[in-house]
Amino acid sequence: MSIKKLGPEELLALDKFSVDEGQPHILVDKAICASCTPQVCLVVCPARCYRLKDGAVNFEYAGCLECGTCRIMCTEKGVTQWNYPRATFGVTFRCS
Repeated sequence: MSIKKLGPEELLALDKFSVDEGQPHILVDKAICASCTPQVCLVVCPARCYRLKDGAVNFEYAGCLECGTCRIMCTEKGVTQWNYPRATFGVTFRCS
């Protein structure tokens, strides 16, 4: 029997996300992000929740892994609110 080594995309696909549409756990100030030149969030987020769209930083919290990297690495304070999701919402990690 051989064990297949999974890549990051395959491992992330195992996780289950319960998105709280009414109350996002992370809020990002797009005005601050628009003037940010380092844009480290595009590189450091392991779930790639931050992406460039038409030259502007776009954030989608639905696939967030709740690691807090964006909150720590944002030098311009563009992440204005970061909390863990309410009970029963957020990511559930599963193993293969």
